[in-house]
Amino acid sequence: RMEERALKEKVPPGISRREHVIKVVYEELTRFVGEKPVPIKIEPGKKQILMLVGIQGSGKTTAAAKLARYFQKKGLKPALICADTYRPGAYAQLQQLATRINLPIYGDPKAKDPVKVVSEGLKYFTDKDLIIVDTAGRHKEEQELIKEMKELEKKIKPDEVMLVIDGTIGQQALIQAKAFHDATPIGAILVTKLDGSARGGGALSAVAATGAPIKFIGTGEKTEDIEPFIPSRFVGRLLGMGDLETLL
Repeated sequence: RMEERALKEKVPPGISRREHVIKVVYEELTRFVGEKPVPIKIEPGKKQILMLVGIQGSGKTTAAAKLARYFQKKGLKPALICADTYRPGAYAQLQQLATRINLPIYGDPKAKDPVKVVSEGLKYFTDKDLIIVDTAGRHKEEQELIKEMKELEKKIKPDEVMLVIDGTIGQQALIQAKAFHDATPIGAILVTKLDGSARGGGALSAVAATGAPIKFIGTGEKTEDIEPFIPSRFVGRLLGMGDLETLL
Protein backbone atom coordinates (compact mmCIF):
# COMPACT_ATOMS: atom_id res chain seq x y z
CA ARG A 1 0.00 0.00 0.00
CA MET A 2 2.82 2.36 0.83
CA GLU A 3 4.55 1.65 -2.46
CA GLU A 4 1.36 2.11 -4.44
CA ARG A 5 0.43 5.37 -2.75
CA ALA A 6 3.97 6.79 -2.89
CA LEU A 7 4.30 6.11 -6.60
CA LYS A 8 0.78 6.77 -7.85
CA GLU A 9 -0.60 9.59 -5.73
CA LYS A 10 -0.24 13.07 -7.11
CA VAL A 11 2.06 15.12 -4.88
CA PRO A 12 0.09 18.08 -3.46
CA PRO A 13 1.46 21.51 -4.39
CA GLY A 14 3.96 23.06 -1.99
CA ILE A 15 5.43 19.83 -0.63
CA SER A 16 8.34 17.77 -1.94
CA ARG A 17 8.08 14.12 -2.98
CA ARG A 18 10.19 13.20 0.06
CA GLU A 19 7.70 14.88 2.41
CA HIS A 20 4.87 13.17 0.62
CA VAL A 21 6.51 9.73 1.05
CA ILE A 22 7.01 10.40 4.79
CA LYS A 23 3.33 11.34 5.06
CA VAL A 24 2.30 8.10 3.28
CA VAL A 25 4.54 5.94 5.49
CA TYR A 26 3.21 7.70 8.60
CA GLU A 27 -0.43 7.31 7.61
CA GLU A 28 -0.13 3.65 6.61
CA LEU A 29 1.80 2.67 9.76
CA THR A 30 -0.72 4.49 11.92
CA ARG A 31 -3.53 2.65 10.18
CA PHE A 32 -1.64 -0.63 10.72
CA VAL A 33 -1.28 -0.25 14.50
CA GLY A 34 -4.83 1.10 14.85
CA GLU A 35 -5.86 4.60 13.96
CA LYS A 36 -7.63 5.31 17.22
CA PRO A 37 -6.59 4.41 20.77
CA VAL A 38 -8.52 1.36 22.05
CA PRO A 39 -9.21 1.79 25.76
CA ILE A 40 -9.79 -1.08 28.17
CA LYS A 41 -13.40 -0.93 29.28
CA ILE A 42 -13.50 -1.36 33.05
CA GLU A 43 -16.83 -0.88 34.78
CA PRO A 44 -16.71 0.19 38.43
CA GLY A 45 -18.49 -2.22 40.76
CA LYS A 46 -18.26 -5.14 38.34
CA LYS A 47 -15.54 -7.74 38.90
CA GLN A 48 -13.33 -8.03 35.84
CA ILE A 49 -10.29 -10.26 35.29
CA LEU A 50 -7.26 -9.26 33.26
CA MET A 51 -4.76 -12.08 32.64
CA LEU A 52 -1.21 -11.12 31.65
CA VAL A 53 0.87 -13.50 29.52
CA GLY A 54 4.30 -13.23 27.93
CA ILE A 55 7.77 -14.72 27.82
CA GLN A 56 10.23 -14.57 30.70
CA GLY A 57 11.92 -11.23 31.12
CA SER A 58 9.35 -9.21 29.18
CA GLY A 59 8.57 -7.11 32.25
CA LYS A 60 5.22 -8.77 32.99
CA THR A 61 5.31 -8.52 36.80
CA THR A 62 6.20 -4.82 36.71
CA ALA A 63 3.51 -4.31 34.06
CA ALA A 64 0.93 -5.92 36.38
CA ALA A 65 1.72 -3.37 39.11
CA LYS A 66 1.77 -0.49 36.61
CA LEU A 67 -1.67 -1.41 35.25
CA ALA A 68 -3.06 -1.76 38.77
CA ARG A 69 -1.68 1.67 39.66
CA TYR A 70 -3.08 3.19 36.46
CA PHE A 71 -6.62 1.98 37.27
CA GLN A 72 -6.22 2.78 40.97
CA LYS A 73 -5.59 6.43 39.99
CA LYS A 74 -8.81 6.30 37.97
CA GLY A 75 -10.73 5.53 41.16
CA LEU A 76 -11.11 1.76 40.69
CA LYS A 77 -10.29 -0.94 43.24
CA PRO A 78 -7.71 -3.25 41.64
CA ALA A 79 -6.00 -6.28 43.20
CA LEU A 80 -3.14 -8.53 42.09
CA ILE A 81 -2.85 -12.31 42.00
CA CYS A 82 0.54 -13.97 41.57
CA ALA A 83 -0.03 -17.10 39.47
CA ASP A 84 3.68 -17.62 38.77
CA THR A 85 4.47 -20.80 40.69
CA TYR A 86 7.77 -21.45 38.87
CA ARG A 87 10.08 -18.48 39.26
CA PRO A 88 11.64 -18.25 42.72
CA GLY A 89 10.93 -14.81 44.12
CA ALA A 90 8.02 -14.06 41.74
CA TYR A 91 5.60 -13.55 44.63
CA ALA A 92 8.14 -11.49 46.62
CA GLN A 93 8.71 -9.20 43.63
CA LEU A 94 5.00 -8.59 43.07
CA GLN A 95 4.43 -8.13 46.80
CA GLN A 96 7.19 -5.52 46.96
CA LEU A 97 5.67 -3.58 44.06
CA ALA A 98 2.15 -3.87 45.52
CA THR A 99 3.24 -2.63 48.96
CA ARG A 100 4.78 0.49 47.41
CA ILE A 101 1.46 1.51 45.89
CA ASN A 102 -0.75 0.17 48.66
CA LEU A 103 -2.40 -2.60 46.66
CA PRO A 104 -3.82 -5.90 47.91
CA ILE A 105 -2.10 -9.02 46.59
CA TYR A 106 -2.86 -12.74 46.79
CA GLY A 107 -0.40 -15.58 46.24
CA ASP A 108 1.18 -18.63 47.80
CA PRO A 109 4.98 -18.94 47.34
CA LYS A 110 4.79 -22.67 48.19
CA ALA A 111 1.98 -23.53 45.77
CA LYS A 112 2.57 -25.60 42.66
CA ASP A 113 -0.82 -25.29 40.95
CA PRO A 114 -1.51 -21.83 39.47
CA VAL A 115 -5.16 -22.68 38.71
CA LYS A 116 -5.76 -23.37 42.41
CA VAL A 117 -3.95 -20.14 43.44
CA VAL A 118 -6.06 -18.03 41.06
CA SER A 119 -9.33 -19.72 42.11
CA GLU A 120 -8.54 -19.04 45.78
CA GLY A 121 -7.48 -15.49 44.97
CA LEU A 122 -10.75 -14.77 43.17
CA LYS A 123 -12.70 -16.01 46.21
CA TYR A 124 -10.50 -13.87 48.46
CA PHE A 125 -11.11 -10.64 46.51
CA THR A 126 -14.87 -10.24 46.54
CA ASP A 127 -15.05 -6.44 46.66
CA LYS A 128 -12.63 -5.51 43.85
CA ASP A 129 -13.44 -4.13 40.37
CA LEU A 130 -10.34 -5.41 38.62
CA ILE A 131 -8.25 -8.50 39.30
CA ILE A 132 -4.91 -8.58 37.47
CA VAL A 133 -3.42 -12.08 37.18
CA ASP A 134 0.35 -12.27 36.66
CA THR A 135 1.16 -15.67 35.08
CA ALA A 136 4.50 -17.48 34.76
CA GLY A 137 6.80 -16.34 31.97
CA ARG A 138 6.59 -18.66 29.04
CA HIS A 139 8.70 -19.40 26.03
CA LYS A 140 7.00 -20.50 22.83
CA GLU A 141 8.92 -23.81 22.96
CA GLU A 142 7.70 -24.77 26.43
CA GLN A 143 4.70 -26.86 25.49
CA GLU A 144 3.86 -27.71 29.11
CA LEU A 145 3.62 -24.05 30.08
CA ILE A 146 1.57 -23.15 27.02
CA LYS A 147 -0.78 -26.03 27.92
CA GLU A 148 -1.05 -24.74 31.48
CA MET A 149 -1.80 -21.24 30.21
CA LYS A 150 -4.68 -22.63 28.10
CA GLU A 151 -6.04 -24.44 31.12
CA LEU A 152 -5.78 -21.32 33.28
CA GLU A 153 -7.64 -19.30 30.65
CA LYS A 154 -10.39 -21.94 30.43
CA LYS A 155 -10.82 -22.16 34.21
CA ILE A 156 -10.73 -18.48 35.17
CA LYS A 157 -12.37 -17.12 31.98
CA PRO A 158 -10.64 -13.72 32.02
CA ASP A 159 -12.43 -10.73 30.48
CA GLU A 160 -9.22 -9.96 28.64
CA VAL A 161 -5.91 -11.70 27.95
CA MET A 162 -3.10 -9.18 27.55
CA LEU A 163 0.20 -10.09 25.94
CA VAL A 164 3.19 -8.24 27.40
CA ILE A 165 5.96 -7.78 24.83
CA ASP A 166 9.45 -6.41 25.33
CA GLY A 167 9.82 -3.45 22.95
CA THR A 168 13.49 -4.28 22.41
CA ILE A 169 13.12 -7.78 20.92
CA GLY A 170 12.43 -6.71 17.35
CA GLN A 171 11.25 -9.31 14.86
CA GLN A 172 11.18 -12.07 17.51
CA ALA A 173 7.89 -10.50 18.63
CA LEU A 174 6.13 -11.97 15.61
CA ILE A 175 6.93 -15.61 16.45
CA GLN A 176 6.08 -15.16 20.11
CA ALA A 177 2.84 -13.27 19.56
CA LYS A 178 1.68 -15.93 17.14
CA ALA A 179 2.46 -18.81 19.53
CA PHE A 180 0.59 -17.10 22.37
CA HIS A 181 -2.34 -16.11 20.21
CA ASP A 182 -2.73 -19.69 18.95
CA ALA A 183 -2.92 -20.86 22.58
CA THR A 184 -5.30 -18.23 23.98
CA PRO A 185 -6.88 -15.46 21.91
CA ILE A 186 -5.04 -12.25 22.77
CA GLY A 187 -7.35 -9.28 23.30
CA ALA A 188 -4.73 -6.63 23.94
CA ILE A 189 -0.99 -5.95 23.83
CA LEU A 190 1.20 -4.00 26.23
CA VAL A 191 4.66 -3.05 24.96
CA THR A 192 7.27 -2.56 27.68
CA LYS A 193 10.71 -0.92 27.74
CA LEU A 194 9.96 1.84 25.26
CA ASP A 195 11.98 4.31 27.31
CA GLY A 196 15.43 3.86 25.80
CA SER A 197 16.61 3.66 22.23
CA ALA A 198 14.09 0.88 21.46
CA ARG A 199 11.35 2.25 19.32
CA GLY A 200 9.30 -0.91 19.36
CA GLY A 201 9.36 -2.05 15.73
CA GLY A 202 8.73 -5.59 16.91
CA ALA A 203 5.46 -4.41 18.37
CA LEU A 204 4.17 -3.80 14.86
CA SER A 205 4.86 -7.44 14.00
CA ALA A 206 2.97 -8.55 17.09
CA VAL A 207 -0.05 -6.52 16.06
CA ALA A 208 0.03 -8.12 12.62
CA ALA A 209 0.30 -11.62 14.07
CA THR A 210 -2.56 -11.35 16.53
CA GLY A 211 -4.83 -8.66 15.16
CA ALA A 212 -4.99 -7.45 18.77
CA PRO A 213 -4.65 -3.75 19.48
CA ILE A 214 -1.79 -2.30 21.52
CA LYS A 215 -3.55 -0.73 24.51
CA PHE A 216 -0.67 0.38 26.75
CA ILE A 217 3.03 1.09 26.59
CA GLY A 218 5.58 1.05 29.40
CA THR A 219 7.87 4.08 29.26
CA GLY A 220 10.19 3.56 32.23
CA GLU A 221 11.07 1.67 35.40
CA LYS A 222 8.71 3.36 37.85
CA THR A 223 5.17 2.19 38.64
CA GLU A 224 3.81 5.43 37.19
CA ASP A 225 5.62 4.92 33.85
CA ILE A 226 2.75 3.60 31.80
CA GLU A 227 0.56 5.34 29.25
CA PRO A 228 -2.39 4.43 27.06
CA PHE A 229 -1.25 3.73 23.52
CA ILE A 230 -1.90 6.57 21.06
CA PRO A 231 -1.07 5.20 17.57
CA SER A 232 -0.14 8.48 15.85
CA ARG A 233 2.24 9.49 18.66
CA PHE A 234 3.85 6.04 18.68
CA VAL A 235 4.41 5.99 14.91
CA GLY A 236 5.93 9.48 15.06
CA ARG A 237 8.36 8.22 17.70
CA LEU A 238 9.00 5.06 15.68
CA LEU A 239 10.01 7.14 12.65
CA GLY A 240 12.15 9.31 14.95
CA MET A 241 10.12 12.38 14.15
CA GLY A 242 8.38 13.34 17.37
CA ASP A 243 4.73 14.25 17.08
CA LEU A 244 4.26 13.98 13.32
CA GLU A 245 0.54 14.53 13.47
CA THR A 246 0.91 18.17 14.54
CA LEU A 247 3.60 18.70 11.92
CA LEU A 248 1.37 17.35 9.15
